[in-house]
Amino acid sequence: MPYGPHAADDRARMLDAIGVPSIDALFEDIPAPLRASALRLDDPEPELHLAARLQALAGRNRVDLASFLGAGAYRHWSPPTVDQMLLRGEWYTAYTPYQPEVSQGTLQSIYEYQSLLAELTAMDVVSASHYDGGAATAEAALMTCRATRRERILVSRGVHPHYRQTLETYVDGATLACDEIPLITDGPLAGTTDLEALARMLAETDRPVAGVVVAQPNILGLLEDMPEVGRLAHAAGALFVSVIEPVSLAVLAPPGEYGADIAAGEGQPLGIPLNYGGPYLGIVACTDALVRQIPGRLVGMTTDHDGRRAFVMTLRAREQDIRREKAASNICTNQALLALAASVYLATIGPHGLRDVAALGAARATELEAALAAAGAPRLHPGAYLNEFVVRVPDARGVHARLLDRGVLAGIATADLLPDEPSLADGLLVCATEVTTPDEIERFADALRLELAGVDTGAAAVAGGVR
Repeated sequence: MPYGPHAADDRARMLDAIGVPSIDALFEDIPAPLRASALRLDDPEPELHLAARLQALAGRNRVDLASFLGAGAYRHWSPPTVDQMLLRGEWYTAYTPYQPEVSQGTLQSIYEYQSLLAELTAMDVVSASHYDGGAATAEAALMTCRATRRERILVSRGVHPHYRQTLETYVDGATLACDEIPLITDGPLAGTTDLEALARMLAETDRPVAGVVVAQPNILGLLEDMPEVGRLAHAAGALFVSVIEPVSLAVLAPPGEYGADIAAGEGQPLGIPLNYGGPYLGIVACTDALVRQIPGRLVGMTTDHDGRRAFVMTLRAREQDIRREKAASNICTNQALLALAASVYLATIGPHGLRDVAALGAARATELEAALAAAGAPRLHPGAYLNEFVVRVPDARGVHARLLDRGVLAGIATADLLPDEPSLADGLLVCATEVTTPDEIERFADALRLELAGVDTGAAAVAGGVR
């Protein structure tokens, strides 16, 4: 029978007390397509048959594709040490560390994560417990509003669209304003944030800006002029939020060096494997001046009564999870397992190893650019990039779909990623990392060359040994 904590009479009395006629009326503000509906489950069947059916469904997954998909989630090699550490029971089953006297291991793991990310970002303070890059970016933007007591946020269209959508949801709930900074559509800076437009938006004195949010690299893989963004923001009294990709910080200037007040981003590239939508790890870091605005868990190191090293949660009481209207953030989960994965990854490969990961990905991307250009798909933007870029392909959506039959996942069609950018209608955003091989690059270029030449898909696939 379904679980119901209240009898029908109890529910009726409660509805009558608040003046609502029915349960449906109680939730009528939620759009109908988003409301929970009954689960449509098949009839029971023997476990042996069910296991076989599930195995057949799993067999439909494509694992033979040469993948060039990035757009916010990236393939990287992860040392086996990472998984082995995560599977230890004291980590895998650990709960939120409310009682420091019995949670020293968990608290220290969070402290080590904070220390490693602070070094990587060159920021003063790092917190834990953020769900993903989108939530972290939104929380960072709200920090700027609390710190400046202003209610307007500017976000570049070069920030991942999912992050912008998450930010819009946060802003709507907080009755704040969020305006988008356009991208330059042509010329040597095409695809990057329009800084002249940013300057004009910041100059609107009747609408003072709390924070400016720009990504480095941006969603098109291009490198932004982050020092200039920070200069413009600070001149207008606004704070500067840099949306980072953590592996890139091994070779690019960290946000703390170009004047960012807050850094936010996705920690998945740091030892967390790709899955169907997560779990991910949101990164939020800031300067000391904003430490009381940072949401999530913050662990400090101190000494106990006997002078021994000890770790405690600081600047945050458990009541924040209960008195939600008083909280800086309503995040009250614990992402420590993912933070531990990032810590073990960084500690295992070390600073030189991380630099090798970023540099090899950049080298593979350069090889990919040359191969695709020779196949008839030149880069769409002339600016500097690290390991991700857009190539021009006529009928990009159709080509992308047909390349799957040739064994290639050709990134993502930019018309799907950024449908409101007409200049990107015929583009594929492609990515290379240290695990991309020269053979995969050659496979992609050969398949694209055949596709653009109109060679029959089936014959080409058989000839290439894909089928």
